[in-house]
Amino acid sequence: MTVRFVRPVSTAAYAAKRLALGALMLLAIAVVAHRFGPLATPHFIALTLLSGAIAAVSLPFALRGLLQLWQHGAEGGVASTKALIYALPPLALVLFAGFLYQSHPRLYDVTTDPDDPPGWRRPPQADQLWLSRPPIATLADRRFEKLDYPALTGRRYEGALDRVYEAVMTVAKENRIALKAERGLSRAREEAADREAQSQAQAQVESEPKAAPRVRDRRALAAPPVPDVIPVPLPRPDPAAQSLLPQANGDLLLQGATRTLILGLPFDVAVRLREEEETTLVDVRVAASYGAHDLGLGADIAETFLRALDAELLGIAAQ
Repeated sequence: MTVRFVRPVSTAAYAAKRLALGALMLLAIAVVAHRFGPLATPHFIALTLLSGAIAAVSLPFALRGLLQLWQHGAEGGVASTKALIYALPPLALVLFAGFLYQSHPRLYDVTTDPDDPPGWRRPPQADQLWLSRPPIATLADRRFEKLDYPALTGRRYEGALDRVYEAVMTVAKENRIALKAERGLSRAREEAADREAQSQAQAQVESEPKAAPRVRDRRALAAPPVPDVIPVPLPRPDPAAQSLLPQANGDLLLQGATRTLILGLPFDVAVRLREEEETTLVDVRVAASYGAHDLGLGADIAETFLRALDAELLGIAAQ
């Protein structure tokens, strides 16, 4: 008589495998659709949290399957192991995001100049959907920023504004920052062209022989005639329209956007170039497009950009 041993099957192990595989596939589809497709960031965050929740539900079933394998030799040990492997990426992403959320200040807008941050050429507009955040960064937020990011400061370079501008555009392209809106750029280019024309004219004057001084005409020294009609000054322009004009202090403001490399989280970026005497001051502002917390990524984007700018302008940084 043949004795046949019937091995029990752990249904919990196979249920855990199906749940964990579904969570992994949901996360993969969400990442691809958000990074390269039309999926909005609030929807991506919701799907990521859902995949993490499904993966968390699969863990007790996987552990039960391993326990049944140990106690009763139930079939399903391989399925339980695969479930644990499939559930690892969604859980790791959600837990890592939670760690960043708790370890970084609750800020979504950071800048190298909290007292006078660079303005937006066009205020960023994004439909927050189920996410909520304050409309603007408050003074309290700026104070927290000073305490939590003391090393995030602007840069001063001993160079002309047009030279620093070229370096900023080069570094922005290398760091996947698409700068679009510009203010004061035409004035900066005109000043650069004027400096070049003046240097050429000066070189031409120095190369020519000096002519004898001319005797001034006495009629030229007479007082100019008084016009019959004195022009009346026009009213000042509207402040809203005046903000679109080049700044009187010669600031150059660049605005653009960037996305993180893997998940594609969007951020708005503003770079301000201010010419002061013989130096050019560079300040950066980075704001998350969605949500009230940037998980510390905004400061990382700004610091990475400034370090690359230091390397690009190596040798002309002011002490």
